[in-house]
Amino acid sequence: MHQAIQQTRQWLEQVVIAHTFCPFAQREFEQDRIYYHIMAADFKQSLMELEAEIQRLDQENNIETSLLIYPQSLDDFEEFLDYHHLVEHLLQQLGYEGIYQVATFHPHYCFADATDDDPANYTNRSPYPTLHILREASVEKALQNYPNPESIPERNIKYARVEGIDKMRDSLARICTHEPR
Repeated sequence: MHQAIQQTRQWLEQVVIAHTFCPFAQREFEQDRIYYHIMAADFKQSLMELEAEIQRLDQENNIETSLLIYPQSLDDFEEFLDYHHLVEHLLQQLGYEGIYQVATFHPHYCFADATDDDPANYTNRSPYPTLHILREASVEKALQNYPNPESIPERNIKYARVEGIDKMRDSLARICTHEPR
């Protein structure tokens, strides 16, 4: 297994699931319904791979969600956000708006209204730049059965801040055997 996939799986289990940042991740993780794909470093090639991964989700119902991992590119957070906007535009062009949504995770994730050392950033920090492709219908169904789903981000931010920067940084650092570029 590729090191980036192994570390991403550890991050899901030891950070996202352990801290309950996503209350829906554990089920899919345990049922092995998450697909992991290492994306090409080349920009044009990665967009073609992204389209292929969307088609994989269309064809394979046993895959609930995909994590597209960029270990060789998109190290700069602002560049990553620009790429995410292109991905959103591509999904719209391909007719997938409302069918799939894209969540973002990055080693240097920083919310717009936060400082870099805000523990809340660790709710979206990952070992590698990562796009999470989710089925919109599954998200809507999961949210219907979850009390107060709009409170999840607020709960995560509060939790991370109570835990503190050192604990949040350490939870990710235990997994990362590479230095973020």
